[in-house]
Amino acid sequence: MELIIIVISLALIEYIIFGMLVGKARGDYNIEAPATSGHPVFERYYRVQENTLELLIYFIPGILMFAHYWRDDIAVGLGVVFLVGRLIYLKEYVSEPKTRTLGFVLSFLPAVILVIGGLVGAVMALI
Repeated sequence: MELIIIVISLALIEYIIFGMLVGKARGDYNIEAPATSGHPVFERYYRVQENTLELLIYFIPGILMFAHYWRDDIAVGLGVVFLVGRLIYLKEYVSEPKTRTLGFVLSFLPAVILVIGGLVGAVMALI
């Protein structure tokens, strides 16, 4: 379970860093709070942060459920793919949003697998 907690912690730290990048972009492009638009590059950083939050909502419970019903090592592996996918997504989306597909797939797919795996595990435990 310790590795699961480490992966979750890294995902949250990654999100914190994305938030800091939004703050830096806000300053770099003179976007005064509470505005969330005004320069395309700032908006890209902001969208990466928001998209990551949207995924964390099901990634975190998903990795916990999957690890509980299946295997920690597989959950950790999927979690690492998620983390790397988010970094690729950041790089791709900020440089050219149309190239974000690989990063999206590498973070979305593991999160969905974790949730579905957790559900299947729970249903099987009931049967």
